[in-house]
Amino acid sequence: MAFQAKFAEPETPFAVERVLIGAHPAIVKLRALIERVAPTEATVLITGESGTGKEVVAHAIHTLSPRSHQPFVPVNCAAIPHDLLESEMFGHERGAFTGAAGSRLGLLTTADRGTIFLDEIGAMPYGLQAKLLRVLEDGVVRPVGADRATRVNVRVIAASNIDLAEAVAKGAFREDLFYRLQVVPIVIVPVRDRRSDIPLLTEYFLERIRDRPPRREIAISREAMVALWSYDWPGNVREIENMVERLAILCEDSIIDTSILPENLVAGTRPATAPIAVKLIDGRVNLNDLVRELEGRLINDALKQTGGNKQAAARLLGLKRTTFSAKLRRCGVIVPASLDDREEGWTSKELYG
Repeated sequence: MAFQAKFAEPETPFAVERVLIGAHPAIVKLRALIERVAPTEATVLITGESGTGKEVVAHAIHTLSPRSHQPFVPVNCAAIPHDLLESEMFGHERGAFTGAAGSRLGLLTTADRGTIFLDEIGAMPYGLQAKLLRVLEDGVVRPVGADRATRVNVRVIAASNIDLAEAVAKGAFREDLFYRLQVVPIVIVPVRDRRSDIPLLTEYFLERIRDRPPRREIAISREAMVALWSYDWPGNVREIENMVERLAILCEDSIIDTSILPENLVAGTRPATAPIAVKLIDGRVNLNDLVRELEGRLINDALKQTGGNKQAAARLLGLKRTTFSAKLRRCGVIVPASLDDREEGWTSKELYG
């Protein structure tokens, strides 16, 4: 039996639902936050693990903003050598350094009236961070070798897959720039913390493959979907996309089954579970949030061990069926129906809406 997920048709020319796939509460809140912050001029700092879709979020903010018809300029600060990053960002005058045969506009000037997305901002050299801070505060750009600055009107969205607060504590990142960047902080949760979206993401990428030539109908078996759901996806959404494309290529018929899944994915191997972070609010611990997070992890682990069978997972945790179902909803955990669940009447419509 093949798995099939359904998607709501967007009602507007650009719908954030089209690019941020998921029904998990964390993604629903993320989409609402994007729509709230996009019309403003606020600087945004997006944090999340590699592959979670930080550039997708940044581009959605730009597209929904009044700057949508102006340039969106993405810059990977980690991919540009440190000695060239200043010139790339701010531009340079002719003769400013060896090899500068002519003047060149920087990326900040190129993004004038639009949005610049600074990915991996934590990799920016400490000295260059001061120049970026001035752009944020005064809106002026001074090219390398220039004796005067020019004004730019650019919205800055930054992203990082490292803890910038920790980098500030270590002296590797400017504290004033950190607070100036995170006027609106956005955190993208990893796939393992919104496991219920794995079937939706898988079906979304399969649909894109179906639409590409040579067109062919490809589906995924329920057993294979349970295996995908059970895996932690350290590469997050990017890893899912690449895996789905790989499986579609290796699939000899129209159904992706467990026979072509990688061994580690079938076995459900994953890194050790990360410790629960104790968050202080006004110097106090939010016990309810900690309990909800722990319950969510235990429920996920139980469902993995039982192949998605909710009744068996409830027995494993020593819970009544009704109590287990209530905790599923409270923790935002949604699981693809296993083969055993079908005889219990757990349909995909009931699971995914």
